[in-house]
Amino acid sequence: MGTSQTASRSEIEHFGVDWDVWASGSRLPTPYVAVHLNRLQANLDRVAKIGRAHAVSLRPHVKTHKCIEIARMQRDLGAIGITASKPQEALVFIEAGVPSVTIAYPIVVPRSAQALLASAARMNCDLRFVVDSPEGVNAIATNVANGSKAAVFLEIDVGLERCGVRPGSEALIRMAEAIRRSNKLDFRGILSHAGHAYAAQGLEEIAAIAKSELLQLRQAVDQLASCNVWVEEVSVGSTPTVLAAESFAGATEIRPGNYVFLDDTACRLGIASMHHLALGIVATVVSVNQRYCIVDAGSKVLSSDTGAHGTGGGDFGVCFELDPTATSARYGRRVARLSEEHGFIEHKGDPILIGKRVIVFPNHSCPAVNLADQLVILEKSREPVFWAVAARGKTT
Repeated sequence: MGTSQTASRSEIEHFGVDWDVWASGSRLPTPYVAVHLNRLQANLDRVAKIGRAHAVSLRPHVKTHKCIEIARMQRDLGAIGITASKPQEALVFIEAGVPSVTIAYPIVVPRSAQALLASAARMNCDLRFVVDSPEGVNAIATNVANGSKAAVFLEIDVGLERCGVRPGSEALIRMAEAIRRSNKLDFRGILSHAGHAYAAQGLEEIAAIAKSELLQLRQAVDQLASCNVWVEEVSVGSTPTVLAAESFAGATEIRPGNYVFLDDTACRLGIASMHHLALGIVATVVSVNQRYCIVDAGSKVLSSDTGAHGTGGGDFGVCFELDPTATSARYGRRVARLSEEHGFIEHKGDPILIGKRVIVFPNHSCPAVNLADQLVILEKSREPVFWAVAARGKTT
């Protein structure tokens, strides 16, 4: 594509820049994490419709946005609760009045469950834990008051090889029976995360991973039934598999997280286009050399993550100049390198002028959000508003 032509507004929108919205915070100091409100709403609607069409409950993962306002938007669209990672992250949403919370992370230290159970009891929240070891079973049961029970899911490893027990294994039966034997635990079902879908090469491969996930979970259900252990709920989750799956037969619940914003990885996978990207980092060009335009957003803003679970390429996202008259606004430039406070944008002989603003769509939106105190919410012809990243840094 030549650089001598001037980009029209329609061409910019074709590439997904939507300049009028992203530039509406032009008086704010950079860098900042911006959210395109209309795209956010469209992404939320997209997955809510998937849940309704397939008759599965939606329990989105809040690790992506960590924001109470967005959790409320999800609940307004029918989400039955939320999924969180760490206990302190979950506490933020329990205290905000979320009625049902799954901790999709193995707790093995008893004191980590103590505050959760106390807060859930006070807020009348349906709190659900995930375990994959005897240590996890003991850590939760130790804190449950006499006469009460804590809801527990057994995590199944369907190919990511991170946490969980494998279907068909003896460990699966041992763990389910250990949960069932405890008079302080209520076995609710099984849960999986097909995160290895982020390493797929396209939609067909992702759909195959989603199908394999459900087959493995049905295998686990049958194996447990053969030992008179009955599975009430089957929970699956990952944005790629939720967006690419042809069926959710056998599942009762989906738990996508990244779908709210999406990112450059989602575009690479084919589950989204530039028009779906609801989060970007607005930055300013502060220096130019023979090879790079240098912007004021480095690893402390964009994160150095190249993609979920270590997937992705060798760069850190794509950026566009926020000027509809600029030749460089019509095509994306790769963020080739990062230092802590600097991003290196390859200009290939057509540099962006110092002082100009750019929008960077990162490889992975989740860690970029966790680096920010607030999200700048943008709409066309409206002043920006600010939503706190309320669960930022809640890593314990």
